Amino acid sequence: MSAGRTVRIALLQGREQGSPRADLDYTVKRIREAASSGARIICTQELFNTPYFCRTQDPALFDLAEPIPGPTTDVLSTLAAELGVVLIAALFERRGPGVYHNTAAVIDADGSYLGKYRKMHIPQDPGFEEKFYFTPGDLGYQVWDTKFGRISVLICWDQWYPEAARLAALAGAEILFYPTAIGWLPEEKQALGAAQHTAWETVQRGHAVANACYVAAVNRTGIEGETEFWGQSFVADFYGQVVERAPIESEHILLADCDLKALEDMRRMWPFFRDRRIDSYGDISRRFID
Repeated sequence: MSAGRTVRIALLQGREQGSPRADLDYTVKRIREAASSGARIICTQELFNTPYFCRTQDPALFDLAEPIPGPTTDVLSTLAAELGVVLIAALFERRGPGVYHNTAAVIDADGSYLGKYRKMHIPQDPGFEEKFYFTPGDLGYQVWDTKFGRISVLICWDQWYPEAARLAALAGAEILFYPTAIGWLPEEKQALGAAQHTAWETVQRGHAVANACYVAAVNRTGIEGETEFWGQSFVADFYGQVVERAPIESEHILLADCDLKALEDMRRMWPFFRDRRIDSYGDISRRFID
């Protein structure tokens, strides 16, 4: 790898381990494995240290939340400094009484806490009762200069919105990370399962092309309640090509090398940002054009 311009990233696709402590211990082990394989930026799946509790509405489940920074980020900051890696940790954040967020914390390779992103787009569907738990994010689309690259983090349902990817890329993001928890419901899988997965992957590959950046989506695997998480975490390059993909049912550490010099060259040859007609986009901020 060319020094300073190619970075190896890792996506930790895993199953829920039965308790927050077990999930954290499992993830720490996987981070160590990824770092030993050369990964320098490592990202967890969405809500990595809890089950996907949004399958039902239950006020008691708010007890799973924690402050950020807090006890989990303290553990991960120490680990990041020890291993010299950047960590992206997707957690359930307790902000204050009655206010909770679906949040990703970013920790640099020296263990310093760089900040957090709060999920902006909150879904509400059978088996995905997220509006009950999560307040929409209010921190905007953030980008961080880490030791190994300029990154942004968006979360799951954000994947479907090109505006989010665009704003992160306009702020200079080279790699967009999407911690995710998406899967099939049994009543839909036979008729719609393949189409649902295709849509999910294709829209994100489109973000990679339109913004000339890498897209890294890390999903859960396994069955929780009736939800079968479809795994298939992947990394797409700036041509939209899937350079690495994880299996459906297996726990997996996905490793991919991101050539940031080639990315910059691509942005020079296909100057999408230069040719944007920003004078014509005023209506994009409207809910609907009547």
